[in-house]
Amino acid sequence: MKKLDSPLKGGEVALVGAGPGDPSLLTFAAHYLISHCDVLVYDALVSDEILALADPQAEAICAGKRGGRASTSQQDICDTLVSLAQQGKRVVRLKGGDPFVFGRGGEEMRALAASSIPFRVIPGITSGIAAPALAGIPVTDRTTNATLAFLTGHEASEESRMDWSALVKAFPVLVFYMGAKNLPKIATRLMDAGLADNTPIAIIHAAGTSDEACDIGTLSQAKSQQIIAKSPSVIVVGDVVNCRIDWRNQI
Repeated sequence: MKKLDSPLKGGEVALVGAGPGDPSLLTFAAHYLISHCDVLVYDALVSDEILALADPQAEAICAGKRGGRASTSQQDICDTLVSLAQQGKRVVRLKGGDPFVFGRGGEEMRALAASSIPFRVIPGITSGIAAPALAGIPVTDRTTNATLAFLTGHEASEESRMDWSALVKAFPVLVFYMGAKNLPKIATRLMDAGLADNTPIAIIHAAGTSDEACDIGTLSQAKSQQIIAKSPSVIVVGDVVNCRIDWRNQI
């Protein structure tokens, strides 16, 4: 079996997780492949510090997808990866966090496989775990929860596929990705489903970057927009928020 950090061959694609933003949180394989590729196809959430690790001669293609903004379609991204590989390029598809956690890595993997393009997957630290940890919040703590759920904030829309009442009964801790825009709707959904209005909530913005910030409040404050979220943010709901130790400011 090929080592994950072995050099890419011409015509091969690596789906690489960039983690939450701090280059020191990259895996060894991610760091090596970013530095030794012909083309870097990167997401909007990949930090400038990580992009700077690429070979200056490498081509850099922004394929960012940000909610509510003009962005590259997923089909175009898949087609680009296939085309570059067919040209014999060594390609790194660089995605914030982990490619397979709300990152559409599965769609890109299937497109590559369908075109018989050799590829490998380099997992990254997903922001749903990294952001709370960097903010001093454990997503699991034996004093509060034995289960947790990771969700996308898009599910707060009218077309939600989730049973919110069943969700809050089953999972005492909820971690939302891409929830900044829909935060008031998320809070409303959760309160309507039975969570108390004083349920603690943490909004962690730009974890692992120089803009990192953490705001603590309650669901009712989120619903009334007394606390707000700006993208990119990870939102944690549940009593683990009260377990927070602000260790970053103790160093």
